[in-house]
Amino acid sequence: MPLDPQAQSLLEEMCASGIPPFYSLPVEEARRAMTNLVGKTKNPVPVYQIEDRVIPGTVGPIPIRVYTPAGDGPFPVLVYFHGGGWVIGSIETHDPICRELTRLVGCIVISVDYRLAPEHPFPIPLEDCYAAVCWVARYSANINGDAQRIAVAGDSAGGNLAAAVALTARDRGTPPLAYQVLIYPVMDYAFDTDSYREYGDGYFLTQDMMVWFWQHYLRDQADGFYPQAAPLRAQNLYGLPSTLLLTAECDPLRDEGKAYAERLQAAGGQVEYRCYAGMIHGFLGLTSRLDTATRAMTETAATLRIALDIRTRDALFLLKDRDTPETEIANQQDEMAQRRGVPILLQAYSQV
Repeated sequence: MPLDPQAQSLLEEMCASGIPPFYSLPVEEARRAMTNLVGKTKNPVPVYQIEDRVIPGTVGPIPIRVYTPAGDGPFPVLVYFHGGGWVIGSIETHDPICRELTRLVGCIVISVDYRLAPEHPFPIPLEDCYAAVCWVARYSANINGDAQRIAVAGDSAGGNLAAAVALTARDRGTPPLAYQVLIYPVMDYAFDTDSYREYGDGYFLTQDMMVWFWQHYLRDQADGFYPQAAPLRAQNLYGLPSTLLLTAECDPLRDEGKAYAERLQAAGGQVEYRCYAGMIHGFLGLTSRLDTATRAMTETAATLRIALDIRTRDALFLLKDRDTPETEIANQQDEMAQRRGVPILLQAYSQV
């Protein structure tokens, strides 16, 4: 399928803006460019309560932002790791997506401001993320959370970190995770897939950019063979939480994301895989510009509500100020509830 017209228009605007590629800039300038590119949301999605906190990490404090929905709780907790190639991005750049998830899912969302490379290379960002999840499991009652319903999620490099946290939690035996959401994740230290060849240049995220990110993240090339850095290289994927994995058709990371979903399936995991036709890397955070992003966000939230056992009635209440018809949300909830009885589900919503 060709590039979605709305995505094409967005790429043209980016090109016309004159913002240089991130990989051509010094790191601090790239971080500022990322912040400027995202900008400040004019009408942020309202959330009942937002609190910035600092929690202890293994070698120092970790800033987090806690988004809490209205209601009595205790609420499921979604621990979110932002994207940005482990080098750029922050809880500020990903504030809109965390607000959307809090509002639509009806769970607590905790956004983790993990330390960034190159100042803090692998495995430091991963250890920060894992420490944050351990803190949530231990102190969930302090934030009105439910320790039995903790999920991890992230986009791009954050999806990589979410997958690596799930692997680490499995290998260390704690904490138990209920679910993982991997959004166009970085899964392998390689650039040889068909999607890299087809979409490695001209579609926002480029191969040159990914090479730059990896060079800053890894201490040396040997690190790229560790599954905690490149989860697709794990010898086995048994014992991991049920998974929702999203990819974009016009994204160099598409094939490695799909390969990870297939390996999870082969290991006996319950997997939902969705590839969104005509979309580019980063699309889910662009609900104000892309109709498909709005649909994907709604579908992702509906899946999370089922996975975290949040009632449909509450979903309709939360969504009734949105554009999606209530009957559509109810139908999606019913459909996904039926799928819960299927041990393994590997589905591409849009075949590519």
